[in-house]
Amino acid sequence: MMNKKGLAILMRTKTRPLSPVSSKLNQMQASLPEGDKVSSQDASLIPRRDFSQVRESMHSAMLTNKTEIVDVALDDFSEGYIFLSPENRYKILLSLSKEYDLNRTQVRELMKQHLDLQLPSDKAEDNDHEEEGSLSAFYKIERNLCQALKPMYEVLFERLNTHPGGLKFLSDIRADILRLLEDVNIASLRALDSHLKEKLITWLSPANLELHNITWDDPASLLEKIVAYEAVHPISNLIDLKRRLGIGRRCFGYFHPAIPGEPLIFIEVALMKDVAATIQEVLWDNPPISEHEASCAIFYSISSTQPGLSGVNLGKFLIKRVVEVVKKDMPNICVFATLSPIPGYGQWLLSKLASSEMSGSVFKEKLLKPEEEKALMDASGGSDLGSSVIKVMWNLLTSKNHEWTNSPNLVSALRTPMMRLCARYLMKEKKRGKALDSVANFHLQNGAKSQQERRP
Repeated sequence: MMNKKGLAILMRTKTRPLSPVSSKLNQMQASLPEGDKVSSQDASLIPRRDFSQVRESMHSAMLTNKTEIVDVALDDFSEGYIFLSPENRYKILLSLSKEYDLNRTQVRELMKQHLDLQLPSDKAEDNDHEEEGSLSAFYKIERNLCQALKPMYEVLFERLNTHPGGLKFLSDIRADILRLLEDVNIASLRALDSHLKEKLITWLSPANLELHNITWDDPASLLEKIVAYEAVHPISNLIDLKRRLGIGRRCFGYFHPAIPGEPLIFIEVALMKDVAATIQEVLWDNPPISEHEASCAIFYSISSTQPGLSGVNLGKFLIKRVVEVVKKDMPNICVFATLSPIPGYGQWLLSKLASSEMSGSVFKEKLLKPEEEKALMDASGGSDLGSSVIKVMWNLLTSKNHEWTNSPNLVSALRTPMMRLCARYLMKEKKRGKALDSVANFHLQNGAKSQQERRP
């Protein structure tokens, strides 16, 4: 029989986590008498603030200095913003980016004053009062210039960061900014995003985060989020979840005190004798081995839970911290590896095949070795008689149902060239000096090396 925790997780993870609007609706409904409950579909029954009210509360939150008034303004702004339509949210963000930017007239005037000052002499004596006065003028203007170079919306960000629920709200705001930037290319909005991103990087530094080993004994509300936010290998049922949190497995998450009960990012680890060849060995094969027999820790899934933290690289810090913890707790673990997808390889390979097929003999790139060409043509059984070997490979890889996977001969003939070309894609193909594949670049930046590199 399913226990209460299992039932709670099952019922609450049929959909992804609630949106900020739905969460707020639930919070508000919790305080209503039983007869006054409203459905999340009928959000129109909840009192809303119009655009001008939300904009005014945002203005007050930045310009007011009395603590009690600031707190009320921040509450009004965050609550009002949640219930704005997408169009009005975008209007608020554009207003914030343009009308509350830095004062460039003041910046130019301070720069002019700075340029008009005569530089103090390097040979000036320490007691030279004239030189001291000149330096004081420099310091004053430079201090004022630093202050003027801060946009006004920085005040809003800093006040929200110290306000209850404000850090999560800032993450949600940035998620809206990123969505807006997908549709429009506005310099002031890009600057707003860049400024907020830098603030989030500072506030979410590893020193401010707590590492937690997530287990089945944690509250159902937390396990519910693990199921819902898993972005690499979806958790299919409660048995799957218990397996990932049980013997031979670890799940670690980074938490921030201002966002309790919700991981910002989490990683799943499998403890095994050897590096797994497939994800099926990790997820579905025989029961895990005894942990004292394990010598390898495989990082097979990492998921970020907050779209607004895109570009805030918490993953590399989490991986390095987890390696330290596992090494300390399990000295028998000596190999750390990742089992990751290669999302860009298929498209890259098809583009190379197409380019090679269309190129003339002079510029044609030799993708396959002679023995690979022969093996592939033999395995294809002459089904594409008259076609080049590149065309044969293209047709196989682009077939609607990938029928070639049912043929042992074709699988064997394709495995060698595809593995070799995949190694080239991961190791040699670059973009601005970085690995072309986004997942490979993520791991290489974190200090990962290929197995080929480790061999003597």
